[in-house]
Amino acid sequence: MFASLSNPRQAYAKIGTETMVESADPHQLILMLFEGAMMSVATACHQLEMGDVSGKGHSISRAIDIIGNGLKVSLDMGAGGELAQRLQALYDYMCVRLLHANSRNDKAALEEVSHLLGELKGAWEEIRQKLQQGAPV
Repeated sequence: MFASLSNPRQAYAKIGTETMVESADPHQLILMLFEGAMMSVATACHQLEMGDVSGKGHSISRAIDIIGNGLKVSLDMGAGGELAQRLQALYDYMCVRLLHANSRNDKAALEEVSHLLGELKGAWEEIRQKLQQGAPV
């Protein structure tokens, strides 16, 4: 009944995250998805190095979930045209690479996905800045 009180830090973090999500605009939500996926991949990389097989699998599964059920699902295939199609293919590729990394303990595959996520996040941040400044995207 009071499980969240047994770990106040975790309860506080959950409330903070929920508050951020509720007050975020669509661009911020996408940035949060990128950050979550990148954090999960980084955690998986650390767990791989530490030999934490089950933790690595859990972190990779979380990254796949964020990419496949967050970033990919957020694409507007009708309005996005070729760009949305290319992003969809890239998200699929990242999920395949993460599955490979999990089954083969391939740190390079994790680093590749982390790099791709970082590049996309950077581009998304640049778009957000241009929109805030009123510049054409």
